[in-house]
Amino acid sequence: MTTAAETRVVLYTREACHLCEDARAVVEKVCESAGTAWREVDIDSAPALRDKYGEYVPVLEVDGIQQGFWRVDGARLARLLA
Repeated sequence: MTTAAETRVVLYTREACHLCEDARAVVEKVCESAGTAWREVDIDSAPALRDKYGEYVPVLEVDGIQQGFWRVDGARLARLLA
């Protein structure tokens, strides 16, 4: 099991979000290929996250830096992890 400090990729999502499902599939595939740990955080689990991200989910963070929202570009994520 990886700790939050070892996790390079964080995907912020919410339930019943079709874009989140698409993003999850891309992140899972790219991170598996790169051997990179990732985790998913439901923004509705914390009011501060819900306020911060609102309707912009899914939001992708790599190494603590927001890299985008709504759509995850698998090729770009792979380059960021290389």
